[in-house]
Amino acid sequence: MPMAKIIYTHTDEAPMLATYSFLPIVSAYAAKAGVDVETRDISLAGRIVAQFPERLTPEQAQPDALAELGELATRPDANIIKLPNISASVPQLKAAIAELQGKGYDLPDYPEEPATDEERETRARYDKVKGSAVNPVLREGNSDRRAPASVKNYAKAHPHRMGAWTGDSKTAVATMGHDDFFSNEKSVILPAADTLRIEHVAADGEVTVLKDGLKVDAGEVLDGTFMSAAALDAFLVDVIARAKEQGVLFSVHLKATMMKVSDPIIFGHVVKAFFGDVFAKYGSDLAAAGLSANDGLGSIFAGLESLPNGAEIRAAFDAALREGPELAMVNSDKGITNLHVPSDVIVDASMPAMIRGGGHMWGPDGNEADALAVIPDSSYAGVYQAVIDDCKANGALDPATMGSVPNVGLMAKKAEEYGSHDKTFEIPSDGVVRIVDGAGETVMEHAVAAGDIWRACQTKDVAIRDWVKLAVTRARATGAPAVFWLDETRAHDARLIEKVREYLDDGSAGELGGLTLEIMAPADATKYSLERIRKGEDTISVTGNVLRDYNTDLFPILEVGTSAKMLSIVPLMNGGGLFETGAGGSAPKHVQQLVEEDYLRWDSLGEFFALAASFEHLAKFTGNARAQVLADTLDAATGTFLNEDRSPGRKLGTIDNRGSHFYLALYWARELAAQTADAELAAAFAPLAEKLGAEEESIVAELIAVQGKPADIGGYYQPDDEKASAVMRPSAIFNEALASL
Repeated sequence: MPMAKIIYTHTDEAPMLATYSFLPIVSAYAAKAGVDVETRDISLAGRIVAQFPERLTPEQAQPDALAELGELATRPDANIIKLPNISASVPQLKAAIAELQGKGYDLPDYPEEPATDEERETRARYDKVKGSAVNPVLREGNSDRRAPASVKNYAKAHPHRMGAWTGDSKTAVATMGHDDFFSNEKSVILPAADTLRIEHVAADGEVTVLKDGLKVDAGEVLDGTFMSAAALDAFLVDVIARAKEQGVLFSVHLKATMMKVSDPIIFGHVVKAFFGDVFAKYGSDLAAAGLSANDGLGSIFAGLESLPNGAEIRAAFDAALREGPELAMVNSDKGITNLHVPSDVIVDASMPAMIRGGGHMWGPDGNEADALAVIPDSSYAGVYQAVIDDCKANGALDPATMGSVPNVGLMAKKAEEYGSHDKTFEIPSDGVVRIVDGAGETVMEHAVAAGDIWRACQTKDVAIRDWVKLAVTRARATGAPAVFWLDETRAHDARLIEKVREYLDDGSAGELGGLTLEIMAPADATKYSLERIRKGEDTISVTGNVLRDYNTDLFPILEVGTSAKMLSIVPLMNGGGLFETGAGGSAPKHVQQLVEEDYLRWDSLGEFFALAASFEHLAKFTGNARAQVLADTLDAATGTFLNEDRSPGRKLGTIDNRGSHFYLALYWARELAAQTADAELAAAFAPLAEKLGAEEESIVAELIAVQGKPADIGGYYQPDDEKASAVMRPSAIFNEALASL
């Protein structure tokens, strides 16, 4: 029999803290079915530590778990449960390094501007762990993401609050529409495998190789594009004035974590534009102190304290805040604005939240208000404008009646934009950027200016083939129309459309009879899907990698209130399974609440769904019938969990994440004790079910008793295992009952 093993990932923030509570339950139940559950540390701290083994003691050193799982993901026996991890921005990376240094780890500082070979080597190691370092490595397959029927039914029976929309709402999206990544894109399908290089040819003829040894395969789609810095700056001046004139909140929505090179630079342009006079007068002082607009106001304000004229500069910033348009706030009580931290306002989470809230964001006065949502690149800005237009015309969507928009996402082999990190550059001087093939011929080129942001992206043919086939498979399984969100006027999408039509026509994607398969530009696909949603109908969105990320937050947040409750399966191309547990966008706030008052609001429902799918996959691969019993009973227990409303409450005195885990364990034990497929398992779990049921009041009392005071977990990025376990497992009765299993 093939090995029965599940890898459960140790990640970051609230999901990681929840693991200290939930994993002991999983391990104990799985062991009874002969299933081993192992962990691998792919947290930001773990990834940092793995990069510097030669500087650490044997006790501190950690293996490169991400590299190990990346290799495992290419094997048919892969069974990985992937929890959300930090997609680290530079400020987060620096904070994690500082925390580890404070714990005695001999780690070098992050070199902002490396000047020596050693600093360049250090920077290269750190660059491996920042941004979206984890997902592209593990995602050796395309994405199948949808709301489980139990979640959808619960949302219909218990609809979440939706803000009211009015036809006179001033909320809108502002986007460049020219001189941006969308409009400057060029794309080719490569005829043969090759090794390319990317180079910058300055106006004086000097050639600088930006990237060498770029391996490409036959049939691969290769893109190149850039955003004009001058056009971006002019656009920002206009939209800042527009927000002021219209009396709406100014907000910028980027992806400074995933798009770890381009979007932090764009964010910096926004900060400089909003505080133009301040940077004109004090820019050299800030630069000399190492304070970068790319890191946000929070970093700048903290650094001002050590400058001799820091108070004067801070006063200038404060004056600009008063004079400009009001900024949307991340936390109005603490004065944290939309421009404080680049990773605080992530477009795929922030825009759906705004739409769900009636088009409102929080203002400096602590009240909600209309907002101008600035999304500089126009590739997908129209999706959000289409939803806003629909809500202004038809009112808020109704979770009790609305249909669903599951997603099939192209992400295998680091597909599309998220594969562009090592091929994205801020251009040093006017000139030309060109991609040159192995024979010295130019594949494509762009005329660029100093400060422009240029990037290339790759999408493997094997990934595209698998994606098209998965879309057909899901359409066949559900009967819903499948819409490829592709715009023939965008260069990359035009190449994909060629391949989609080829693979639909040649039969490689499967039988098409009776299926509805469409190709629409993203804004049009949005309108089509919304028309069907309002009639209670489902529509599969078949998208590239970035839109996969956007859509799997946008529609779930509107449909079921959160993207954390989605079932996310990645059928790995070599036969294994990767089971993702939902988004972690609100995770930092949850950790803050736990530390302040020992209450964790994180909802582990996504972990429950992923675990059941993982057990089912393992049962099919290994022939372990007991794993299937675990899957079936966990599904039934999760249904009871939802019907009994055992998700974490919002206030102290109700059950939090730990209480929700107790109830899942209780319902799961009862289902296992009652099932008839395996008498030994039923006998093994009957005493536990009886014990947990009899002690329910006492266990809940123990879990609630700890609330309301600070909790010490021994670190944010790398908690102390003993301290975190003690905080997350405070019920002695529950712990003893579980140990007795």
